[in-house]
Amino acid sequence: MKKLISFSCILALQFLALNIFAANVVPQPPTISASNYLLLDSKSGQVLAEKGIDEKVNPASITKMMTSYVIADSLKKGRISLDDEVFISENAYKAEGSRTFVEINTRVKIMDLIRGLVIQSGNDAAIALAEHLAGSEDAFVQTMNSYAKELGMQNTSYANSTGFTDDNHYTTARDIAILSKALINNHPEHYAIYKEKEFSYNGIKQNNRNNLLWRDDAIDGIKTGHTEAAGYCLAASAVKKNMRLISVVLGTNSSNARINASQTLLNYGFSFYEAQTLYTPDKEILQQKIWKAEEDTVSLRVNEPVHVTIPRGRYQDLKISSNISSQIIAPVSQATSLGTLDISLDGVTIASAKLYPAQNIAEAGFFKRSADGIKLWFAD
Repeated sequence: MKKLISFSCILALQFLALNIFAANVVPQPPTISASNYLLLDSKSGQVLAEKGIDEKVNPASITKMMTSYVIADSLKKGRISLDDEVFISENAYKAEGSRTFVEINTRVKIMDLIRGLVIQSGNDAAIALAEHLAGSEDAFVQTMNSYAKELGMQNTSYANSTGFTDDNHYTTARDIAILSKALINNHPEHYAIYKEKEFSYNGIKQNNRNNLLWRDDAIDGIKTGHTEAAGYCLAASAVKKNMRLISVVLGTNSSNARINASQTLLNYGFSFYEAQTLYTPDKEILQQKIWKAEEDTVSLRVNEPVHVTIPRGRYQDLKISSNISSQIIAPVSQATSLGTLDISLDGVTIASAKLYPAQNIAEAGFFKRSADGIKLWFAD
């Protein structure tokens, strides 16, 4: 009898799951044992699951994502070079916590320090890099905060390059996701280091603390963190099914908990959502009447790709509407928005985009302008 009941339960669950997918119904996001968390699609920026994403928290060693971002951007802009050998000060050498084990008063290749920072989460590597770029860690922190402001991380303040607990050192799950997107998109070669599973320096091999790299080949980063104040934290990212998702999990109670929570969020996103690119700048979307120009119509396009994240199987249900200036009069510039596109699903707007002329359009000659002026007068 017990076997029959168990088999019936299994059938019922399978039937329920089939009905969910058949009806394209997205279940509520899973419950995560974390104080704060976020799941979003990197391209569209759409948040798929969230809790307390604007609450200010201590990020622990997730801080080092900004440290590495500043270094990557400085390399790109030529402020420092991969040929540099970094002097290891007493301040860097004595850094507490996780370490790369660099030796005092030696010189270390900058790439070794970057790997020590990213893979081993070395506090000594973080301070050495900060001092090399800015002269002191305090000066480097000012640069970190400038980058945070530039990236739109509105609720972030850095007090050090490592993630040590400080009242003036905080960020949010949303801001960590913003930084994650910037790191992935702006510095892909640098970001590739986050996928490396181990690094040896000074005869000491250490594994990447992001254990998700061993669980799922789709995962290619990003960074763990842990302090007593922050709990166990993890920002993670994966690419699957033509979609990149970013998860941020903060304030869990163990290393395993942050890994399991991140995996749960990512699995949920990949299972129930899909990413679509609706429009790109190289494609005409529509043509609109233009007055007082030699041309009769103007081609309208978007300046940036339009991405949406939708429940799987709902692409055909998207509704597109446009709101365009009723009278477009030459001259018009490519930089001037002439209207908007709104993309909605089930009556809810999920994305909007401005429409621009495909090219600059000059005024017509006197007679064409005069004729169109008369037509416009009657049209009014």
